[in-house]
Amino acid sequence: MEQAVNGHVVNGTTSPHTFLQNGDAHEPSPEELERELPVVMDGQVPLGELISRLAQSMYAELTEMAETMPHMSDAARKRYVADWVVKIKRQVVKLYAIAKWSRDASVVQKAMNITAFLMDQNRQFEDAIMGLKYGRDSLDPARLRNHDLLTSLDVLTTGTYRRLPSCIKEIVIPPTPLTDEEVAKTLADIEDAMRYRLRTSEIIPWEMSQYQIADGRVWFTAPRLFEASLCLRGAGKNDGWFFVNVTFLFKVGGDQTGMQEFPRTPAGALKRNITDEADARLAFYLPPDEPPPPQVEAPPRPQLPEGVVDAPLVRVFNFLQMMSLSYQLEILWYQAERMRSLGWADFLTVEMTKNRQTLVVSYWVRRPPPVAPGSQSSARNRNRLPLLGGKLSVAIVQVKEKVGRKAMRSPKARVLAELQERSKLERARPSDEVENLRFEVKWEPEPEALSVTLAPEDMRIPPDQLQIVRLRASIMVLGGRSPCLVQNPDDLDFESLLRRVIRRHTEGIMKFFQIQLMRAPLTRNVFSAPGEITFVANEGVPSLRVHLCADEVVILTVDPRTGRLTLRDTGDLAAAGRGPRFAVISNHLNESPQRLPEALIRLRLSTITDLAEQKVHYLGLQSFRERNFAQEELFKLGPDARGTLYIQLANFPTHYLVLVITDNDYRYALINVKVQRETIYNSMVMEDIGWLNVRRIHGDDFTVEAGIGPEPVVGQKRKRADGLPASQGEPYPASFRLETKVLRELYAYCCARVAYTKVEQQFKLRGIPYTHVNSTSNVAAPELAHIQSSLARSIPALCVLSSDILSGAPAAEAAMPNIRVIPLNWWSSEQAKVVTCVKLKYVQQPIGKRAGGSSVIRPSKRIIYDTREAIVSFLSDDVDKCVDEFLEEWARVSKMVVIAREIAQMSTKYLWTDVRLLSFDLQTVEFAYAGDYTLALTCTDQLASSGGSYHLRFSRAHPPDAHDDAMDVDGAAAAEPAHNPHEDVEPYMRHLLRHGRLSSALQRLVGLLRETLPIVAELEDIRAAAARAGAGVDTFAKSASWFRVLYGDLRHALDFRLMAGARVVILDGSHSLFDDGADSYAERENNNVNAVALQPIPHFAALVQEAIKAAVAHGVSGQFAPIDIGVICDVAAVRVVGRMLYRRVFEKLAAAPGGART
Repeated sequence: MEQAVNGHVVNGTTSPHTFLQNGDAHEPSPEELERELPVVMDGQVPLGELISRLAQSMYAELTEMAETMPHMSDAARKRYVADWVVKIKRQVVKLYAIAKWSRDASVVQKAMNITAFLMDQNRQFEDAIMGLKYGRDSLDPARLRNHDLLTSLDVLTTGTYRRLPSCIKEIVIPPTPLTDEEVAKTLADIEDAMRYRLRTSEIIPWEMSQYQIADGRVWFTAPRLFEASLCLRGAGKNDGWFFVNVTFLFKVGGDQTGMQEFPRTPAGALKRNITDEADARLAFYLPPDEPPPPQVEAPPRPQLPEGVVDAPLVRVFNFLQMMSLSYQLEILWYQAERMRSLGWADFLTVEMTKNRQTLVVSYWVRRPPPVAPGSQSSARNRNRLPLLGGKLSVAIVQVKEKVGRKAMRSPKARVLAELQERSKLERARPSDEVENLRFEVKWEPEPEALSVTLAPEDMRIPPDQLQIVRLRASIMVLGGRSPCLVQNPDDLDFESLLRRVIRRHTEGIMKFFQIQLMRAPLTRNVFSAPGEITFVANEGVPSLRVHLCADEVVILTVDPRTGRLTLRDTGDLAAAGRGPRFAVISNHLNESPQRLPEALIRLRLSTITDLAEQKVHYLGLQSFRERNFAQEELFKLGPDARGTLYIQLANFPTHYLVLVITDNDYRYALINVKVQRETIYNSMVMEDIGWLNVRRIHGDDFTVEAGIGPEPVVGQKRKRADGLPASQGEPYPASFRLETKVLRELYAYCCARVAYTKVEQQFKLRGIPYTHVNSTSNVAAPELAHIQSSLARSIPALCVLSSDILSGAPAAEAAMPNIRVIPLNWWSSEQAKVVTCVKLKYVQQPIGKRAGGSSVIRPSKRIIYDTREAIVSFLSDDVDKCVDEFLEEWARVSKMVVIAREIAQMSTKYLWTDVRLLSFDLQTVEFAYAGDYTLALTCTDQLASSGGSYHLRFSRAHPPDAHDDAMDVDGAAAAEPAHNPHEDVEPYMRHLLRHGRLSSALQRLVGLLRETLPIVAELEDIRAAAARAGAGVDTFAKSASWFRVLYGDLRHALDFRLMAGARVVILDGSHSLFDDGADSYAERENNNVNAVALQPIPHFAALVQEAIKAAVAHGVSGQFAPIDIGVICDVAAVRVVGRMLYRRVFEKLAAAPGGART
């Protein structure tokens, strides 16, 4: 026995699941099974198409870029290429992900094929099941019906039919139609019968006592309920009424969408149901029209008790009244559900009772807050807000008939109804009483909704707000503590009714918040003033307009749909960016509405700070809302400080102008802070606080105009709220109206105050007394006129005595007694400066090329000199070191003034006619001390402990045109300026001015220069001649009055030394003026010629005699006398004598073996 496919045994027969190939059992391979599967390509795209499409798209865009980008700018090209690369990168990444996924495409394809195969099998099974079911259903009616034996016997015996079914006669043979006269007579008879019954026996409810008989019917009208038509079955006593039609007397208001589902005149199934129920109520006590079939026991009919008269019209009125009210209630329910579908679903719940007679709508529904794990349930329940704002219920209730003023029927109607009962019933009573049904609309505001407890008067809605159009019967009935309203059928609009209730609820909430803000301790000082909080109707919604500051107003209201407190601006263009902030505050308020006062205070503080910060930014200043101060430091700003804005002074980083925000207005303070580096957070402390008086700074004319609300101000576009007259604007207080001009002046005043304080501190450290003097309109110098401020006249200047500030300074006597110190640039963003004005006792007019033609010169960056007023202004860039810089500059300028004055007087004082002042500009004095030989003096480091130093610069200038009495130093004037040989003695000459009084030292310097000029001039000629001849001769200075000529062998030298009385000694360099005598000279001459020190010049005495003779032969004037080691002569003869002696020595040394090279 073999085991075949699927486990079936094969015994000579073939299983349905077995395939035979060449007579053998064979199991199909997976490939064969897969070929049997249907191929499903639904929703699949070849990967090659995607790659091709992306490549083509990239190529097309690159081609377009190559054509369009050359016309773009460089920045646009870069931006365009960057965007394109990002976009293509995203596409390539997506394609890469798809390529990764495509690895499993075959598996997905196989799964889809298998799914399609299984779905096809399932469909075949379902088709087989449906076929079997259809066969069963179609075979049942296919049976043969029972044989009609009677008809068969008639046909067999008589050959024809003897009887026909009655239904065939009724269908085939039409009845005889009535004529018009018969129809009219029938209708008239039935109308007479109805009129008779209605007037004699039928009990007609007073509510539908208005009726009309026409066209064989009676039309009953119940105002605001329905209009129904009835008809009698006949004129007999037991012939009852039957229902014909009804029209409900109501009108749907509001949105008419979907109202076609609620026709006023029912039709179709609805009418059939109403007709059946109405007929059943009309024939409630009547016998059935037809007897029941045989062998069927009819249910017992209700019987009228004795003394009770049937009142079918009362029953049908009660039914139609209930139908009308239920129909209206269903319409209200539909309108409420439609409101939910239009965005109210999350905030409105609609419930209908099982009997469909009460509609309960809960508004302002909110989701319960999430419960945090581990939170305390008692605290959570205590602070939890109600999950709804209130309920509005519309119910169909039965109202008992009342007497008096609250009776539903008028006295006339009551009398007529009583007469009807007495005349038609006599002593009997009707089987049914009229049910007085009405709509009862109840509003039940939820206690503590939005943390608000409404006042009793706010929980009642005035009747005039609920009177519906064209209906005066809409009144308000107070039942208990909640108001009850009668719904108007002439205008069925649930949305309008709900919005009226919400509006009333919102009014109560706004009144509560208004009283709370005006009386709460936190906000009493801010919002209690008239006009700060006003009640307005903003777009039909009761709202509070809260005045924050200046012209800034915020609208507080409750969203009618969500019941959430909302804060929003008034539509100003300036408030366009405050929406997110209002949204955040609104979210926090809806979580804790009781924190509204605190939230408004924070919003007010933030708005005030924003306005002030905006003005600060307009001025380009840097401000901070907070600084790293400890709490006790902030108490220094006062107990009424609610907020601060710190404006850092640009030139003084440790000083701030502080805008202290109080409940009523700004207060302004100037503080000096210090950072405590030793603390972990680098805390700051206020070292000094000064309060500012705005009126004193700005002037007595300081006024701030009050804003007019809610009219728009300049530069704003404000939307006027509803309910506020446009012609009547309420002025807002003038507080917190910070003008840019005032802030600029406050900032400038603080900078000035800090600058003056720093200068005063320097005076105090030096013990220099100072006084404050009024500033004048003129600045220190015309060149500083452009750096002025409108506050300059109100800022006092500092005045010190020259004897105090210049005590110990050089040339203190050159200044007048009073010296004025004025800080500058404190009103601008540039670096603050200090100008010190000194008036000189004597005027020395500047001369030279720097003097120019103006009366004001500026020889340096920090010095300005008014030659007309003899005022020197010293400008300091560093306020903290302005006194040191002034003293340094004064030492330099005062010395230059003294030097210039002394030089100018030398020509007459010392009869040095060729000494003349060439240039003077307070920094440098340049003068000619002989002929065209000039010297420029400059002072440096005047505040050094050594007393400062001088810089000397020697040069040559063009000689003047005529100087007949000038000293002749070289016998002829040079045509062009040459080198001044005194440059070599500059290191020795500069020290002469540091000893003794400046005027005496200057006289010694000029005299020394004049006396040494022939020496240095001759030495310069010797050096130049030796250089031209190629001889190695060098000349240099040994001191200010000692010069040496060193010959080429470096062993022999010739010294020129200036002596008292304008005499010059020329001697051998190996000797000193302090040698003992001639013996020492002979000894030196016999010393070793190879000694390292200078050696005596051989036969020097003879050479001196020869030189003197040669000088006499040249006609030299003056006195001279030879000595053992040289010769002494006048300054006027030194050039000739020195030249002759130099040549003799040079020739002697050159002739000696190994002598100097020529």
